[in-house]
Amino acid sequence: MSSKKFSYLLSFLLVFAFISNQNYSVAAPQNKAKTAVKNVAKNKTDKTVKSAKSAKSAKSAKTAKNRKDTKTTKNAKNKKTTKNIVIKSRANVAKVNKMPFKQYAADGSLNFRSDSVLVLNQNNGKVVMEKNSRKVVPIASISKLMTAMVVLDAKLPMNGVVSIDENDIDHRKKTSSRLPIGTRMTRETAMLLALMSSENRAANTLGRHYPGGLSAFVRDMNKKAKSLGMYNTRFVEPTGLSNQNVSTAQDLAKMVAAATKYPKIRQFTTTAEATLDLNGQLKEYRNSNSLVRGGDWDIGVSKTGYISEAGRCLVMQAALANEPFIIVLLDSNTTAMRAADANSIKNWVENSTFVASSYANNTARRKEDENRYRSMTTNAPGFYF
Repeated sequence: MSSKKFSYLLSFLLVFAFISNQNYSVAAPQNKAKTAVKNVAKNKTDKTVKSAKSAKSAKSAKTAKNRKDTKTTKNAKNKKTTKNIVIKSRANVAKVNKMPFKQYAADGSLNFRSDSVLVLNQNNGKVVMEKNSRKVVPIASISKLMTAMVVLDAKLPMNGVVSIDENDIDHRKKTSSRLPIGTRMTRETAMLLALMSSENRAANTLGRHYPGGLSAFVRDMNKKAKSLGMYNTRFVEPTGLSNQNVSTAQDLAKMVAAATKYPKIRQFTTTAEATLDLNGQLKEYRNSNSLVRGGDWDIGVSKTGYISEAGRCLVMQAALANEPFIIVLLDSNTTAMRAADANSIKNWVENSTFVASSYANNTARRKEDENRYRSMTTNAPGFYF
């Protein structure tokens, strides 16, 4: 190859190399620019996505927060509302509990918690106050006053021994007793427990150990009731556990008046407590009437009673304002309400000015009551007001 051709070839190669190098150099910045643009776009996209994501997250977080705040607020509101309701309820309960019972009606007479009430002056037979006194209702253990009178009328030996057996168990109300089967005691002790502590097995065994047995005893209970003019009264057993032992407040006033003539009944019904030796064991008993055990009362005869059908019952003969009064309270909701009625009556009667200005001045009502009780006591031997 000639030098001239070699020179041309070399020049061509140099030019080609130069051009190739220039193309590479130009291409590289273009690729770099494209890459940069791509990266910028990507970064922008990522930033946009990130921003969108962040915005979405923020929005979600805000929504969640708002939801949480709403829920919290709602819960707080509910909690507050509930608390207010509870407080309001408690306030209402407290208000009801603290609300004083209206002791006196508009006409000056007493309001009673007991459903049937009768209060009368035993000296003159004047009715001081009454409520549903003709209503026939179960009388529960008030029956035991009649049980005691029938036993005493029969003049049975009070030191005679009676015993508790399976026939004395209460299968009606399933009540408990501290007198187990086999307990032996005198008739006097059984009567004390029946009248003072309202011991049902003691009362039933008195009837079982009566001449002729329990049926004869119940027959004589009803016979005695009729002899006292208790025409709306019926007995089917001696304890009062049966709701078929029924009477009225008017009839029970007659029974209480009759019971005051029995020294044993007066003694046993007003004994506050006693310790008795039963089958070699000393047992303490107390009176079922809290007014006998404590309080400023001069009580001559007392008897309480309770079965679910009869409510809380109480009959008493007591001295009020230096005069004997008979009080009959039937079907009270609680023993506290029963005692409250009795204490209200005591306070009412002993306030002579108030009595004179209310019932005593109600001439029409007083005459009506006096005429009714005059007719009630007709042909009722042994009943004195």
